[in-house]
Amino acid sequence: MNIRTSIVAFFCLLILQAKAQIVTPQIDTLIKQAEVQKDKVSEIFAEIEQLKLTEIQKKLKTVALPAPINGEEIVQHAALILSYNNEHEQPNWVAHMVTKDVLYGTIGRTNDFRPDPDLKCGSMDSVDYWNSGYDRGHMAPSADFRWSLKALSESYFYSNMSPQVPELNRGAWSKLENQGREWALDCGELFVITGPILNDKLKKVPQGCLHLSIPEYYYKIILDYKEPEYKAIAFIMPNTNVTQPVLNYVVTIDEIEKRTGVDFFPALDDTLEERLEKTSRISDWPITIQASTVESVPIDFENGQVGTLQAKYFFGQNATICGKVVAAKYKENGKTNPTYIDLDKKWPESVFSIIVFGKDRVNFSYKPEEFLYNKKVCITGEVGEYKGVPQIIATDETMIQIME
Repeated sequence: MNIRTSIVAFFCLLILQAKAQIVTPQIDTLIKQAEVQKDKVSEIFAEIEQLKLTEIQKKLKTVALPAPINGEEIVQHAALILSYNNEHEQPNWVAHMVTKDVLYGTIGRTNDFRPDPDLKCGSMDSVDYWNSGYDRGHMAPSADFRWSLKALSESYFYSNMSPQVPELNRGAWSKLENQGREWALDCGELFVITGPILNDKLKKVPQGCLHLSIPEYYYKIILDYKEPEYKAIAFIMPNTNVTQPVLNYVVTIDEIEKRTGVDFFPALDDTLEERLEKTSRISDWPITIQASTVESVPIDFENGQVGTLQAKYFFGQNATICGKVVAAKYKENGKTNPTYIDLDKKWPESVFSIIVFGKDRVNFSYKPEEFLYNKKVCITGEVGEYKGVPQIIATDETMIQIME
């Protein structure tokens, strides 16, 4: 029970106990007065809840709403605001707040999945997910609203759903949502923006109206908008069975903006917005989710940097990959004369490699295998792969930034 329900239940118990005794006219009068007070208490808590919901909407509009997107439909519910994409039949983003009320709320799952009545274009229905193999993945999780039955129930609108593989929805994604609630208890309140990364090449769920796209990636942005901290952290996770620790999927907000085309937090002061969006500092956040098992991965990434364990999600894309050089070898073979540089884990357990071919060594003022060994570095370039291991070919030293 939440506080409101608990107090009303307590009043009811007292009334029942009084009725169980000998009832005189005076006792009967007091019982009737108690019943009136019970109704007043319920009304007071209903008013408190409504005031909290109104304040949440005010703060979301002041702080958290992204810039407008062409073709979107903005929908406001009691405790969340979303941008709906009719082409993909799911939200571009969902913005909500997590407050300390989650500590006291005990309302359970309502499971009342249903179309969103406030969408002009209409939303998905159960038939579009039925027997699809995908979970109806909440973007704003219902557990964040367990202090308000109205807000929790509205989180089950299909406008708040996206098709997630069950292993992600019930595994790493759920862990990330739980961590968000832990951070809210520590910080007081947090702004959260969640959504799928959408594009025209996505596959469709093979039933229903065939409009429901299957995202390959999801993002979550968490903002602590409180003096003097003003901090943010962001994540991108693939829509697969994620087995790596959640912290391996930390990215910058800038990276999410690049991948989605969405401009986040335009209402913030430009200087503050730039600082928050270019850096995800894990060290700013108390961590209870499992940390990375690769100790040498840098803790704080800036300007779109990602760790070596994330590199495999950037095949064919330009990215900045950071890690510690743990092995480096120059091999003369008469053909390509490659230099192999392993970051964070050595061969045969390599997670990411830098390759410098012999013809490109003239573009380096140092011997890469000697100078870079045991240093933390970042390399920017197109991520390729060799036998499943991500790699970037460095053609000159300007591609490599030494972090220490």
